[in-house]
Formats: sequence, structure tokens, C-alpha cells
Amino acid sequence: MAPHHGSGKDETPQEPPPISPAGTYTIQTISVGCKVYIRRPGPDGHEEERLAEILSIRDKPVNPYASRQVKEEPQRPEDRLEFFVHWDQFNKRLDEWVSASRVVLTRDLEWPRPKAPPPAKKAGSHKAPGKLPKAASLLKRATTANALAAVKTEPETPGPSTPTSIPSPTPSPSLKRKTPHDEEGEDDEDLDADADGDMDVDDGEVLDLDGGSTPPPPPPVSAFSKEQEIEKLRTSGSMTQSISEITRVKNLNRLQIGKHEVDAWYFSPYPQEYAHLPILYICEFCLSYFGSKFMLTRHRRRCNLLHPPGNEIYRHEDISFFELDGKRQLTWCRNLSLLSKCFLDHKTLYYDVTPFMYYVMCHRDSTGCHIIGYFSKEKESADNYNVACILTLPQHQRHGYGKLLIEFSYELSKKEGKLGSPEKPLSDLGLLGYRAYWAETIIDLLMNTSDDISIDDIAQKTSITHADVMNTCTTLQLFKHYKGQHVISLPEHLQERYKKQKEKRRRRIHPECLQWKPPVFTRDQLRFGW
Repeated sequence: MAPHHGSGKDETPQEPPPISPAGTYTIQTISVGCKVYIRRPGPDGHEEERLAEILSIRDKPVNPYASRQVKEEPQRPEDRLEFFVHWDQFNKRLDEWVSASRVVLTRDLEWPRPKAPPPAKKAGSHKAPGKLPKAASLLKRATTANALAAVKTEPETPGPSTPTSIPSPTPSPSLKRKTPHDEEGEDDEDLDADADGDMDVDDGEVLDLDGGSTPPPPPPVSAFSKEQEIEKLRTSGSMTQSISEITRVKNLNRLQIGKHEVDAWYFSPYPQEYAHLPILYICEFCLSYFGSKFMLTRHRRRCNLLHPPGNEIYRHEDISFFELDGKRQLTWCRNLSLLSKCFLDHKTLYYDVTPFMYYVMCHRDSTGCHIIGYFSKEKESADNYNVACILTLPQHQRHGYGKLLIEFSYELSKKEGKLGSPEKPLSDLGLLGYRAYWAETIIDLLMNTSDDISIDDIAQKTSITHADVMNTCTTLQLFKHYKGQHVISLPEHLQERYKKQKEKRRRRIHPECLQWKPPVFTRDQLRFGW
């Protein structure tokens, strides 16, 4: 019987996933992609059984930094294996490694759905590629030669990455920030090995060196739409800019920063020898990382840093801001990027921190300046972004520090005399923080203004871009149609909410305490990596 080719994707009904009843499977038969019930602590303190998807399987790791103890190897699989799971209907940042003994074998096992066969291509749909321009042909020839040289010289399995020796990618004009990987041929790789591997570096286009067919010419630049790319990223389930980051398994369990101990949320490319340790110890002043508490204690005797190694540009009460140049403070900014990647899933991490300025917020006390959060900013932004990456460390969240960071970034934009907006896409928490700040700032301006005001006036007084002002006013339903024209009107419930918020004491940025001039860079200083 000849196969039937449907014209649409939704015409073929999706097959239900195969189910193995309880008692018909064991720990050894569970594979990546299966969904099983696993015991986890519930909100009321009691254990609950919740459905989870298996993303990776490993043997229980041995801590090389722990004191040597003679232990017998566990013989049972449930004592030897661990599963990295994604809890059904839970946020991705709650993914974790669980022991096989927590798997509920008395519940059904759901296998992955079989992949649908790819639709057959029409015979007449193949078009011969046109002749490439001379410049594109030279670029393609040079890129192919570089790729062939890399295949001959580089080993198949990457070694552990270290902050001091970084495997540099093949230099080509296609290297740029935030270029998604081509993921073909990587489905069969071990996900756990990927979590232990090197730093993710975007290598641009991946060429098929073994195929005999000529690759089709690249689409024209006009075919790419920034808005479509951002929307695709926002709806793809993960906010990461690099597709390979989605499948990466979290390689750190917990971090100790000063007196705080926090769970890591996402993958961060720390060196392989630090992967899967029970706790990674981080110096809260220089952000160096260590595998044991003894190593950290020994380091603290020699480390004389008590604040970020930059210029203090703001001080009010116990809050200070430091400005750091990524080109001058290379190691510190790289350590900060590694730390922030543990809590950010929507950014791809690079060791090239030289194009950025870093603004770090600290809490001052008698022992030093303790980092609360930071934001980075491009030295020269083609899209007038005033923030490239922003983060409040988890132990300091829900204390109003996020809004303080956002407010400080707009104070810098006011000093520069520019309108600013954060780099897109934003993380889920970042989007909530910015929406709250935009709404509060616009309502505060409208409540304290008696004259007529336009969208442009709001933008110039707050340094918020016109698009962000329009989106915020539309979300708050501030636009009303009155006598044939649109006017901005504040509803009563927003006025009441504003008065209640004013009664709450919260931290604000005081512009008179900011001692800062916009840095000016020459063309030679902006030639990063050349």
C-alpha cells in the first residue's frame, strides 16, 4: 500500500506514547526521554509523586576534593544511578539530579513518542543553486579551508575547559555574538558529556564536508527579520540564544557565595573538574571558584580584594555601584559571567568580555563590599541598548534590588542624553521586572505632571524608548479616545495602586550621588579581538 502524503502537518494524527504498566519495567530499562513518577518534597513538607521526564542518566559522581574514605561500590542500580529530570508543568530552573531510588516503580512508565516519518520531497521542487557572487565565493572557499584545517588538527573529543587556556574557534567573518548552532547530527550525543564539555562558542555555519552535493546559497540578508527571530526565541520554550544550550544538562548542584548557599538553576561552563560537585565554593570578592572549603579558606588568606576591582561611581547609605571595563578586568568579568550563567538561560556565554562595561551593585559593611547584582552594557551598541545582561543573585531577590539596577541603568542613559532599552529577548524574571519599572515610572510621571504630556515627552524625561512607552501604556490601558483624538488617562484603580506603593518605603537611586561621566572610546579601543 502506497503511503499517503498529506498536504498539512496537522492532518496526520499524532500517535499516543507507548505505556509500560507498573511491574513490567525496572530501573535498567528506563532511558532518556521516558516519563516516570518520582518522589519529591511537596509544598506541605510531605513527599509527593510527580511526573518527570528523564533528560540524562549517569553513575553517581565521586567528589575528587572530598577526604579519602574507603567505600564499597554499591551493587544495586538504584544506589548507583542518578537521573537528571524535568518536572512536568514546572519551570526549567527546577530541573535536578535525583537518585534512582526515588523512582516510583509502582506507577506506569511513559515512553517517548515515535518520530513521524519525514515527508517526501516533491520531484520538481529541487532547484539548482545559482552562481554565487565573487565575494561570497571567496568567503565560502576560505571558510571551507578553515573548517578542513580544524577537522585535521582538532581532536574529536574536546578536553576540559579552563579559564586560563581557552580553545579558540577558527577565525572567520561568520563569527558573531548570538548566532544559533546548527544542531544536525547531534541528537545521538551524550547529553551528560555535553554538560561537562567546553565553553559554548558559536561557530557560525557548519559545513557538510563529507557530502557530495553543493550546499545551497545562503538566504539574502533582507530575508532575516529581527522581530521574527525574537518571537521565535520567546515561543521556543527556552530563552537561550544558542540552540545547543537548551539540551545542556545542569552541571552544578549548589554554590556557596560568602555566607549564602544557593542552588544553581542552569548549565554554566565551569571547568570539567568542578562539574557535579556537591558544592562549588566561590570567593565573594574576586569570584574565583574552588572545589572544597579548605581550598577557599586557604585562598581567602591570600586574597586581599574587598570590593570589585573598578571605580566606585555611586554611594548612598550602604549601597555602592562599581564600574568595570571588561578589557581591563578580564579575569574578574569572566568569573562574573560564569557565575551569572548559573542563573540565566537566555544568554550565551562568551569569554570575550572586552566589548562590555560592567556595573556591579554591592552592599557595604565592615567586612567589605558584597555583590548583590550587576548589569553589563555594550561600549558601542548599534541598537542603543543600555543593558546587555542584568542579574540579581538569587539570595538577594525579592528585596527590590532588581528595580534598583534597572533604575540605575536609566540614570546612566539620562547622563548620556540617550533613550535606552534592554537587549532582547529578556528572561521571564527580567521581563516582569522591566514591566513593573516602566509602569511605575510612567504612572509616577503622570501623577506629578499637571500639563499636557505626549509620548515623546515621557520618553525624553524617563529615557525609556518610545516603543517601550507605547507598549506599557497599551498594557495599562491608558489610551482613551476623546473628541476624535487619543489621550492618556489614568484610571482610578491605577491611582489608588500608586498611592499604596508610595506608602511603602523602598530604595531609590539618588542622581546627586552619581559621580560619573560617559566613557569615550577611540576606534582603536573598540577593535575587540583584532
